[in-house]
Amino acid sequence: MPAPQVVIVGRPNVGKSSLFNWLVGRRLAIVDDVAGVTRDRMTHLIHHEDTFFELVDTGGMGINDVDNLTKEIQEQIELAIESADVILLVVDTRSGLVPFDQEVSKRLHCTNKPILCVANKTDSESLDPQADEFYRLGRGKLIAVSTRANRRRNELFELIVQRLPASSGIEVESPEDPLMKVAIVGRRNVGKSTFVNTLANAERMIVSEVAGTTRDSVDVRFELDGKGFVAIDTPGLQRNKSIRTDVDFYSMHRAKRSIRHADVTLMFFDGSGRISKVDKHLCNYIADQYKPCMFVVNKWDLMRNQMPTSKWVSYLQETFQTMCHVPIAFVTGQTGKNVKALLNHAQNLFRLSSERVATSELNKLIRYAFDRNQPPMFQNRRPKIYYATQIGIQPPTIVLVCNMPGAFSAQYQRYLLGVLRDQLEFGEVPIKLHLNTRKREDSRDDFTRGKGAAGPDQMSKS
Repeated sequence: MPAPQVVIVGRPNVGKSSLFNWLVGRRLAIVDDVAGVTRDRMTHLIHHEDTFFELVDTGGMGINDVDNLTKEIQEQIELAIESADVILLVVDTRSGLVPFDQEVSKRLHCTNKPILCVANKTDSESLDPQADEFYRLGRGKLIAVSTRANRRRNELFELIVQRLPASSGIEVESPEDPLMKVAIVGRRNVGKSTFVNTLANAERMIVSEVAGTTRDSVDVRFELDGKGFVAIDTPGLQRNKSIRTDVDFYSMHRAKRSIRHADVTLMFFDGSGRISKVDKHLCNYIADQYKPCMFVVNKWDLMRNQMPTSKWVSYLQETFQTMCHVPIAFVTGQTGKNVKALLNHAQNLFRLSSERVATSELNKLIRYAFDRNQPPMFQNRRPKIYYATQIGIQPPTIVLVCNMPGAFSAQYQRYLLGVLRDQLEFGEVPIKLHLNTRKREDSRDDFTRGKGAAGPDQMSKS
């Protein structure tokens, strides 16, 4: 059975997203004074003492969305209420009881779910009597809290846990369990949210032709062949000069953070469009983070009769020459065509990024590469590599201990990376390469003095 859900609802600007971040213990949802920032349902699995539950943030009830997405936002709220096991009705003590709080309360009269009325912004004890007026709503037990002053967080957790359904038979995965996290990134309107809905087999994200519909990075859990995954739908990025509001700024920040936290990144392109400066900026950021990546050409059903896949492959490889190792997939997110194969390939990238190669094999390969193509002289001295070792995974991180790190040009380092990709299982994943000076007390031999280096056909794969 899935984890029980605790859903946060309320009118706009009562502090729902602040409450979500406060309970989670991290700043996940965008918080802004502008009403209507939250559109999609944002979820996070919480482990409190021995209890697991999924906390769900929703948009403001009754918001008139500036992009005419009011209907879609309200549908997301209704879906959240239907799936809820406990509802947190959030109100604002400083504003007091307003008519729309009563309207929200009436909308909950048709549900028999346990409800807690959470009077937020009760920043001190002196405001507690002011919060008592929300008893007039008649919707569940009232608790006065403050996310800003950190008041009564533990008490709220205890009230939530008391109202959750019995946990017998409920099997949930711990937040520490190794789920592969896949970040879905790209510029606006390339079909990311449609793709995530296909993965989840549900209308999990609002899909609209309006650019910038998704504002937050939203984690969506789904299963494939019995294995658990998290898809992170990210806001579509735009050019820096087009970022005019705090919401736009934080959307960009969340998208980049999602790339950093993901295990694999799926970089989406619109098959009917051209590669933009935003695409190039995103790909550079992914490369800088050394994240396993797949280029995903979406909406291919619209283009497959007009352009061969080979033309798009060449287009991508010519545009991103330093990322020629990145695999390319052609999918139709709306119908799910090729989506399973894409995810299987992403799993393989995740596995490969966690592989280790034996030090002896790595040194044979570096020796072979060095003998085959030695670096040029530098300040009348010959650069030397003493030995190589892998010190980390995700990404595979390799250290070359040498006499003059600065003598190895970027071009020669790319050559070494190319040999490693050709001969090891790291062909499609980024490799982080460090060049360090040998310490005085390190007496290991300089293997570049050896003769007759083994070729790749003489070395076994690890």
